[in-house]
Amino acid sequence: MFSSGGGFGKPSQGRGGSSGLFSMGNSNYSAPPPPPTYQQQPLQNSSAYTVINCPNNMIALSNKVAISSRNGIPDNSFIIINNRFVYTTMFSEEIPPRTIGFNGTQRSFLNLSLNEPINVQAYRLRKEDRFYIGSMNLEITFRNRNKAVNTKFDQDELSTHFIRNFNEQMFQPTQALLMEFKGIIFEILIQSLQCFNLVDVEPSSGNESKDVNTKGILTTKTQINFFKGRDGLIQLKGSTTRPRADAIIRPDFKFEEMGIGGLDNEFTQIFRRAFASRIFPPGIVEKLGISHVKGMLLYGPPGTGKTLIARKIGNMLNANEPKIVNGPEILSKYVGSSEENIRNLFKDAETEYKSKGEESSLHIIIFDELDSVFKQRGSRGDGTGVADNVVNQLLAKMDGVDQLNNILVIGMTNRRDLIDNALLRPGRFEVQVEISLPDEPGRKQILLIHTKKMKNNNMLNPDIDFDELAKLTKNFSGAEIEGLVKSATSFQISKNIVGTKINKDVEKMQICRDDFLQALNEVKPAFGVNEEDLELCVRGGIIHYSSTIEQILRDGSRFVKQIAEDKNTTLLSVLMYGPDGSGKTALAGTIALRSKFPFIRLISPNEMIGMTENAKIGYIDNAFRDAYKSPLNILVVDDLESICDYVPIGPRFSNNVLQCLKSYLKRVPPKNKRLLILSTTSSYTVLRQMELIKCFTNKIPVPNLSNITELQAVMEKMNFLDEEKRQYIVNQVSNNLGTDKLNIGIKSVVSNVNTARFDDDPINELIDLMSEIQI
Repeated sequence: MFSSGGGFGKPSQGRGGSSGLFSMGNSNYSAPPPPPTYQQQPLQNSSAYTVINCPNNMIALSNKVAISSRNGIPDNSFIIINNRFVYTTMFSEEIPPRTIGFNGTQRSFLNLSLNEPINVQAYRLRKEDRFYIGSMNLEITFRNRNKAVNTKFDQDELSTHFIRNFNEQMFQPTQALLMEFKGIIFEILIQSLQCFNLVDVEPSSGNESKDVNTKGILTTKTQINFFKGRDGLIQLKGSTTRPRADAIIRPDFKFEEMGIGGLDNEFTQIFRRAFASRIFPPGIVEKLGISHVKGMLLYGPPGTGKTLIARKIGNMLNANEPKIVNGPEILSKYVGSSEENIRNLFKDAETEYKSKGEESSLHIIIFDELDSVFKQRGSRGDGTGVADNVVNQLLAKMDGVDQLNNILVIGMTNRRDLIDNALLRPGRFEVQVEISLPDEPGRKQILLIHTKKMKNNNMLNPDIDFDELAKLTKNFSGAEIEGLVKSATSFQISKNIVGTKINKDVEKMQICRDDFLQALNEVKPAFGVNEEDLELCVRGGIIHYSSTIEQILRDGSRFVKQIAEDKNTTLLSVLMYGPDGSGKTALAGTIALRSKFPFIRLISPNEMIGMTENAKIGYIDNAFRDAYKSPLNILVVDDLESICDYVPIGPRFSNNVLQCLKSYLKRVPPKNKRLLILSTTSSYTVLRQMELIKCFTNKIPVPNLSNITELQAVMEKMNFLDEEKRQYIVNQVSNNLGTDKLNIGIKSVVSNVNTARFDDDPINELIDLMSEIQI
């Protein structure tokens, strides 16, 4: 039946690795027999044993090692090779004394050469060891690829045959062996073991191990799980009780080694939606009548780790090498070439699916910058129709007439709204996961990841508090946190360079807390508090000249508290209206900055000077979309009528900008996002005519100074002159006006007071300025 050749003397070539997630233990458990007993005698002159080839195929296929009966080693006993690898012995008269016969696969696993001296000792089991195998996960492939067959092999039959051939032998992970089944020689690679001892209630009480030092004895109760080799040549029948033979998750993969922080919930969703069905027993999946997810879209702000996640997903999967495509690379100037580029991405998957069907391995295609190519059809307006054809081609390949069930397309984008709607329905990119800005625990995880090497090399000062840094990095993306760590490192490096010379004690250098605090002044989040613009609005502070100002700030604080604490309130739009210069913008900015929300942004007509109508709409659109990235957000929309291009003569306003504002002022933010909009206007009547007033849930009037007493309070708050002179000023202003009533904006009053400070006669100068303004 076998060709002669001294017990498979040549090691096999091209063995690949594969496995997956496995079920553990056996529900019909009964205790195995006690471990085999044998006479443990000291081996004679153990250092003198040498390696020779296995004498015949029978021993080679038994996974035992051949020994001479004159060696002093008992037959069918455990011996440990070089203090690490355990095998079972078998007497053979063809073996000379002081030699041990190994087949080629065993020598390859043990990294032994013929005639090499080895250390051999009797292996003694300890009572506390978990020396029985509850379950083991095996990778199986044809020893000779040229003799591969298309027959589907039943996993239960393979398991029964394996136990019958190798029962009571000891195994360990990474071990390779040969097995004959139905006239075909297979190569087996042990991926992992789950071991237990007689003290355990059930076999499942042991932990799965991939460590080569783990050892266990095969019993008739051991559950054997077979998985395809990486070459995918063998075909295994689906089972309703065993895991998939082409397991999708690599057995040596560990989530904690991915180097991605703050995305635990997102990974849970990705695994549940995209991969759970692929590791489930195929027989159950077939009974459910469902198909696997074919597309997954990762979207969110730049720098949050979308590309990194896609790359790591490719590493964790036991699949074909992912094809990574940058969106613009698809397009070509030649007719039909862009569509062909799409077809070529799916060609390998189609070929394998036609030949193997559901037994085909998974093919992954990763699209970066998906929105750059697959925009809404008809939106390009270039007249060529190339972009539309590319979208149509992808639609057909992902879920067309000839459906493929062995593909997973992962797309990444910052702008999900730009992608053609047909791509977002079930059957295409049906799993859509938002990769948002990390929260405080997530930021701490990312900081620990980026400083792990520093910590391991004792280059982090103990004064660094990562909880503190996580609080200080509100709205930082993962990329920005990485930039923060680099910036902190640069500050410490600069301290150890004098001119062009490096400090002698540079090896003792440590990154400290002060380096990170300096870096925080240098690295700012793209999606965060727009402090510079807001502080310009309130640079003079708020002058509490009357109880009205106190009431406005209390109302603003109440709205902030409502949006932060009331789960049923996701949107509040507040209009602060009043005359020019009454302090509306300063009050809105103060309320926003006091909120300490992670996202605060100012939309001002000053930022839109020179913009076209479409550019303004895009600016407003981006500002509101950014405000949906964080859990708590405040947008200060200043001078609404100016944003709408309102003028009292000629073309009155921009209707398109107006409609854009109306839409966003009423639009409810996405799930788990809350938005407070503080808008200001000096033309309440105009906004009412535009029907903008009805878009606001609350309105706050902001009046001018209304009497002489308030003017006196302003001068007092600004420390202008002494009490006697201030009283003289208000009396004179009152006499000049003939009344104690005023109607002057706080902005004008503050400007006049500051102007009067620098006059030779500040008292009379302020009296004249105030009288002129009131007139």
